[in-house]
Amino acid sequence: METAKSSMYISQFRLWLLCFIIITLVSLSSSSRWYDDHISLREIKAEETFHFPKNFLFGTASSAYQYEGAYLTDGKTLSNWDVFTNISGKIADGSHGKIAVDHYHRYPGDLDLMEDLGVNSYRLSLSWARILPKGRFGDVNMGGIDHYNRMINDILKRGIEPFVTLTHYDIPQELEFRYGSWLNPQIREDFEHYANICFRYFGDRVKFWATFNEPNVQVILGYRTGTYPPSRCSKTFGNCSCGDSYIEPLLAAHNIIRSHVAAVNLYRTKFQEQQRGKIGIVMNTIWFEPVSDSLADRLAAERAQAFYLTWFLDPVVFGRYPREMREILGEDLPEFTKDDLKSSKNTLDFVGINQYTSRYAKDCLHSVCEPGKGGSRAEGFVYAKALKDGLPLGEPTGVNWFSVYPQGMEEMLMYATKRYKNIPLYVTENGFGENNTGVLLNDYRRVKFMSNYLDALKRAMRKGADVRGYFAWSLLDNFEWISGYTIRFGMYHVDFNTQERTPRLSASWYKNFIFQHRAQSKDD
Repeated sequence: METAKSSMYISQFRLWLLCFIIITLVSLSSSSRWYDDHISLREIKAEETFHFPKNFLFGTASSAYQYEGAYLTDGKTLSNWDVFTNISGKIADGSHGKIAVDHYHRYPGDLDLMEDLGVNSYRLSLSWARILPKGRFGDVNMGGIDHYNRMINDILKRGIEPFVTLTHYDIPQELEFRYGSWLNPQIREDFEHYANICFRYFGDRVKFWATFNEPNVQVILGYRTGTYPPSRCSKTFGNCSCGDSYIEPLLAAHNIIRSHVAAVNLYRTKFQEQQRGKIGIVMNTIWFEPVSDSLADRLAAERAQAFYLTWFLDPVVFGRYPREMREILGEDLPEFTKDDLKSSKNTLDFVGINQYTSRYAKDCLHSVCEPGKGGSRAEGFVYAKALKDGLPLGEPTGVNWFSVYPQGMEEMLMYATKRYKNIPLYVTENGFGENNTGVLLNDYRRVKFMSNYLDALKRAMRKGADVRGYFAWSLLDNFEWISGYTIRFGMYHVDFNTQERTPRLSASWYKNFIFQHRAQSKDD
């Protein structure tokens, strides 16, 4: 026993030593090889030490379908992703989330890992199909309620704050069968009913709620390109059997926005005063740089944000769609009713920012773009995957949608700060993905990514951005949607055959980062 303990301590010491060496090298490097546009915080003002606020949330993020498994356990029924992953050819490696990382059964051990990291918050999502298997057309599944009650209690027992998303892409398949889910205004009633159940059963302990995760991604991939469920699109946009890539994304987005407003109004009027929590929405963000200094490309970069981010945020902050969308789409853009506009104000306590990548934007309104490359009216006449001198913005990673550009984090946080009048922000996802190439534990690229993006976050906070938390994606390797298990984002390697979790270098680095900044905040 003593020999085993000694070996364990020696292994931990070696890992910490390797972590220290890597951190030192990251700190001393100029970063010019990877990130030409990134200026290290240390280079801005080496003698100044940045201190995070004492109540700043450091956490990790997950989602129900990507983590839980247990797909028909304790009364849960099929979700849209359960059905979609069962269709041949939809997932890169033909896999599914029926087991995923078995977080449903293994969450106590995973919470141990989080506790060891020193995080003070855990962002998770609830499975709608586990709580209301048939939506409002059936009973509450108490098996699901009991599971999440136990889990939330266990999270809190460890001094960790649950940060809960109501839906992270997955919905009960029943709602798709009955009336076409997000294309039908009925879904607002279902979502409000679901939110009511969650606030009633969990809201006494959950103080951070997000209504949706990345509805912009959900709508674009589900209804424009058809690569996510329900896999609807026009033939010119993807390989779908039905759909309208010009109209249906607008309808689905409109119903999501109205559902968000309904859930927030419910929380404001019936729960918030007593439960004293906060409610917001989580958006995927991409920083768009104009591919040239021309006025046309600069305006294209603004349109790219309008047709991606502010499409959802402007209505719930200002009560209207962005000007660029109204000008281009005209009558195709759904209208809000007077009741919608009246209740849409003050429907955000915070915005969650999922920030990974940045892209060049090229004008296709006044310029000629190659056919089949994007840039359609549905996309605001912007080609948002442009190359400059044959290269994308940032350092390619091997993951086709993802290049590394830390400056985009700072730019995105400042953009949201200025447009939405310094609304509180949480970086609800940020992480580095690599293609599955075996057991890679010395993930120095992930360490460097996190270090540089957190430096960019600090710069934004120095400039006045009210950033209140950072959640790393992710604690564990997991099911990465249509990529299946071919991409790994975890600070812990997961053997998907045995479910064994093994710490990578990034886990030790993140633990050390949190410890150092907590100590500085206490000294302050």
